[in-house]
Amino acid sequence: MSPAGFCVPGWPDVPERLHQGQLELTLNLVIFDVDGTLIDSQHMIVSAMNRAFADVGLVAPSREETLSIVGLSLETAMRALVKEEPDAHAVPLTEAYKAAFFELRQSKEHHEPLFPGALQVLDRLAARNDVILGVATGKSRRGVQAIMDLHDLHGRFATIQTADDHPSKPHPSMVAAAMTETGVLPHHTIMLGDTTYDMEMARAAGARAVGVSWGYHAPEALEVAGAETVLARFDDFDALIGVVERVR
Repeated sequence: MSPAGFCVPGWPDVPERLHQGQLELTLNLVIFDVDGTLIDSQHMIVSAMNRAFADVGLVAPSREETLSIVGLSLETAMRALVKEEPDAHAVPLTEAYKAAFFELRQSKEHHEPLFPGALQVLDRLAARNDVILGVATGKSRRGVQAIMDLHDLHGRFATIQTADDHPSKPHPSMVAAAMTETGVLPHHTIMLGDTTYDMEMARAAGARAVGVSWGYHAPEALEVAGAETVLARFDDFDALIGVVERVR
């Protein structure tokens, strides 16, 4: 079991074999963000946010405002969204949001699909001997587990970093921990995400930052935040592999 608490077949063997020199290939770590990168969770996020604000008697933010904070840890996100007395409302809003999201996940309204091409890309990357996959997300462990269960993603990721164990993005802690767990060097590590927080987190950790255009922040903003490139389509596997093989 990995330190993040997720069962990943064969995962503990990776750093050990690296340190013993039993792997001749240079390993590359590709870390995926979840919301807005792997899964399209915007409808669930906006619905849960609207319910949370209503429950605590506040006016809900606009859809655009809500999507702009996707990727941040919940309390940090709530402080960014609340216009008056953010410290007083952050914790109640966080708890209300968690409750609303849990209820939505149990209902027929539950809609968190993988982006088109995501599963195929994960499987093709996982099949390569020179690539290890990871996750770095503002979701909780419970939220990640639900996504893994929903889309049967278990066994694909060697390292999973969640908001339960780290400061909010763009703090580099998640990426740093993923590199430590897998033994992969920063210049062989790619953070793939849809927000400026992902790009800034990667750069702060010394890793490579690659944006995606299908998420919640504009491609231009990702480039300003440090993305070396922004992928246009998830199913453009050749473009992604080109990035992996283009070591600085």
